Amino acid sequence: MSSHQPAPPARPTNKVFIIGLPRTGTTSVSVALLEMGLRVAHQAFTKQAVILADAISDAPCFSDYRQLHSLYPDAKFIYLDRPLDAWVPSMQMLLSRMLVHLDKERGRFHPLLKRSFGHTFGIYRVADPMDAEHLKTCYQVHKQQVFDYFHQDQGLAQQFLSLQLDDPQSLPRLANFIGLDAQVDSPQLAFPHLNRGRNVASWDEYKHELKISSNLAGPENRKYFNYKI
Repeated sequence: MSSHQPAPPARPTNKVFIIGLPRTGTTSVSVALLEMGLRVAHQAFTKQAVILADAISDAPCFSDYRQLHSLYPDAKFIYLDRPLDAWVPSMQMLLSRMLVHLDKERGRFHPLLKRSFGHTFGIYRVADPMDAEHLKTCYQVHKQQVFDYFHQDQGLAQQFLSLQLDDPQSLPRLANFIGLDAQVDSPQLAFPHLNRGRNVASWDEYKHELKISSNLAGPENRKYFNYKI
């Protein structure tokens, strides 16, 4: 019997950042990338987590994409779009669970997570962060800023992809964009649909050897990159 082991799956040559807002499918995309053989962090709060992961999604990517681009000028950036009539109630449900933990002084969430939500959703500036019209505005402003940034020139636009996960071609398009099209050559493939309804913990429950911890310690312990948004 041959002792030859199959070659490990190819990894993208460039870092991949998923910059869609929460509740747009970041967990589904993260799991799909794990299954393609990438090391994935769903949220990254330390330098070591960002350095070791091939792909990073959610916070702080959706708020810090400009700074991450300056650190990784050749990276690929993927925006996830979702119809507002589906996204708003889903985001309201998420915030109903998160707001107590996002409290500036007493909240238990990581300071970078608080900063990302504060920057993007104005939770420390408005009376009711869960107001539907406020959330619609936050979504539209974020989307416009992302598209404006990545379409300033043709070269930067080539590093950017916008996806809506209910498009049957979204998974092949993603794989092709990051250079892994040979691994998903069936047009029938689709993203796993995770965090359905009121579920917000699918990433924690999903076991995979290529998952990268959000709080991974490295040579500088748990420091993050020294930049401001």
